[in-house]
Amino acid sequence: MIHKKYNLFFFWILLFVLTLTSCGSKKRVALPADFKGPKELSRLYGVRITPDDNIFLYNEGAKWLGTPHRMGGSTKRGVDCSGFVAIVFREVYRKQLARSSADMLKYNCKKVSRSKLQEGDLVFFRTGSGKKKVPNHVGIYLKNGKFIHTSTSKGVMVSSLSEPYYTRTWITGGRVK
Repeated sequence: MIHKKYNLFFFWILLFVLTLTSCGSKKRVALPADFKGPKELSRLYGVRITPDDNIFLYNEGAKWLGTPHRMGGSTKRGVDCSGFVAIVFREVYRKQLARSSADMLKYNCKKVSRSKLQEGDLVFFRTGSGKKKVPNHVGIYLKNGKFIHTSTSKGVMVSSLSEPYYTRTWITGGRVK
């Protein structure tokens, strides 16, 4: 009889433990209210975006589209090219980049040819005068020859590397280390 009581006792303990563990909740990650899916992002960027792409990169960039250019700026009221790139990298990749395009290339990147660019690589240009191989403009490569950057005249926007202006001023791509 005592043996049966112990078996019954252990049965109830086991059942209790199993019930507790089966009621464990799965941790859910809440997406921000302004989070966009691949279909809406494809329309915004003019390229087909799939779930295989870095949706967080495209969403962070989308938050900034249309933000005006402001030299030295780093807010939605105005941002320059290196400020925009630094903010996106901090938010998406949790990486701290240098604050100027020249320093980003020098300290944060390994050079990459245009043909080897991947989503999230940086693209460097020399616009205006100065040393030919020292960049003064930077953007983030997306895919299919498109990149997002801050234009002095149009603010944060998407452009194509095949546009004559960017072909002429191209220096190199950079893969962040």
